[in-house]
Amino acid sequence: MNLKIWFKETRPHFLLITPLIYSIGLAQAYIDGYFNVFYAVIGLIGALLAHISVNVINDYFDFKSGLDLRTRRTPFSGGSGILPAGLLNARDVYFFSLSCLTLDLVIGLYFIHVKGLMLLPLVLTAALTIYFYTPHLSRWMVGEFFTGLNFGPLLVLGSYFIQSGAYSLNALAAGVIPGILIGCLLFLNEFPDVEADKEVGRMNLVIRFGLRPASRMYAALITMMYVWIFVSILLRLMPVSASLIYLTLPLALKTIRSVTEYYDAPDKIVSALSNNVMLDLSALTLTAIGIFASKFL
Repeated sequence: MNLKIWFKETRPHFLLITPLIYSIGLAQAYIDGYFNVFYAVIGLIGALLAHISVNVINDYFDFKSGLDLRTRRTPFSGGSGILPAGLLNARDVYFFSLSCLTLDLVIGLYFIHVKGLMLLPLVLTAALTIYFYTPHLSRWMVGEFFTGLNFGPLLVLGSYFIQSGAYSLNALAAGVIPGILIGCLLFLNEFPDVEADKEVGRMNLVIRFGLRPASRMYAALITMMYVWIFVSILLRLMPVSASLIYLTLPLALKTIRSVTEYYDAPDKIVSALSNNVMLDLSALTLTAIGIFASKFL
């Protein structure tokens, strides 16, 4: 067994997103007076298992549909490339994904047992959308929404709930930020794959509206995120220190400019994909730091 190839199959360069989003919920729980190290670690393992599962099972279904053989791979889109290269057996990859999802469900059931049934809807939603994303959700024009939902409000609320045993409007408000960011991450990564996605029967927002309108939708969504933060601070759903995220505005404007200019140029839009990843990582980090810092201000 080549562990390096299996590690690459998990698409590790995207996995950093999960602990950053998870830490937003932890930060909110901490300032509200809840923090258990054991729960934090076990919950993070569960979140990473869920992310690995969705990456790997998407790779499997994309390979089986023939999509991977049609796409032009970039560092940010087009899959891992492991299965088309014949480096792993597709059946093994499928069962690896199911194993990760099963372990994640075990962790979810543990927290339901110790924290309450109110966590059950989050666990079920995550599990069902992980498995059915590629074969169904990506064909119904809701893939971006459910990706944003899972990596945004659900993950932040989940990490908050396993600490506090309750939900919070503050955590929900904070969860909208990664929801928009990660929804836009998937959305933008669909641009280079638009023709290949059409060929295998997908129906996403880029295919439905076209590249030029989609580029403007991206700009509108990123703008909406910054407006959301401002409104949340005014309503005291987020602390003033969360405004640290506005340090990412220059990078956001640069990314928007690249997307709206190079939306139909696959070679040039790669720089926008790269900038978008950097925007996500920096914005998520600053959001978590901003919430955590409010405890001491």
